[in-house]
Amino acid sequence: MFVDSHCHLNFPQYADQLDQIRAEMAQAQVDRALCISTTLEEFPQVHALATRFDNFWATVGVHPDNEGIQEPTLQDLLDRAKLPKVVGIGETGLDYYRLEGRSVADMEWQRNRFRVHIQAALETDLPMVIHTRSSSEDTIAILKEAGQGKARGVFHCFTETQAVAKAALDLGFLISFSGILTFKNAADLREVAAFVPLDRCLIETDSPYLAPAPYRGKTNSPAYVPYVAKQLAEIKRVSPEEIGLATSRNFEQLFSVPAAT
Repeated sequence: MFVDSHCHLNFPQYADQLDQIRAEMAQAQVDRALCISTTLEEFPQVHALATRFDNFWATVGVHPDNEGIQEPTLQDLLDRAKLPKVVGIGETGLDYYRLEGRSVADMEWQRNRFRVHIQAALETDLPMVIHTRSSSEDTIAILKEAGQGKARGVFHCFTETQAVAKAALDLGFLISFSGILTFKNAADLREVAAFVPLDRCLIETDSPYLAPAPYRGKTNSPAYVPYVAKQLAEIKRVSPEEIGLATSRNFEQLFSVPAAT
């Protein structure tokens, strides 16, 4: 019924817990998960999860905030995107949150990396998984410029304003909400969630980060994505089951993933 559209199950804290996590997912009616790549170095582990388990899929990409890693070329992304069960490009985008004494102008390396990912998405016709933090104006501008009006995908773990959400929607992107939606101090985000049409929404955990209430502060799990669905259901004034069905359908259409059986 539910899909976790963004998680990092290759991270070390899950190394000996996958069987337990998958059992808890089944109990919580979370039938699928998308495992997200953040470096080329970790991509083999991410892809191995997708090929090992029939209800996991993978993306290929390098997170905008990662430094000191293998810089992705267009060919790097294209080659990996051809592999079985790779259904998206990312996560990619821009992140100016930790400038560490640098200026926005100094972050041209991030913008160049983002453009490489956009080109890979255009050439493969795969959806993008967009990360944007303290950088929404540039994120939208580069998507408009480099995406040529053809780039598509999802703004994941959305925490931006309604104006940014509208700009993303106008570009054809979906909006994904995480456990942040359940936080007491997230009233503004809940207003954004009310604004975004249900047929443009996804839900996610971003595991191991951002566990929803009542697990806030603990290691997150795909099994907790129904708590995000429950909060979104309250906002939309529908049932959690309707949220699960709608967001699952949106996930299937965006990432060309078959319906659960």
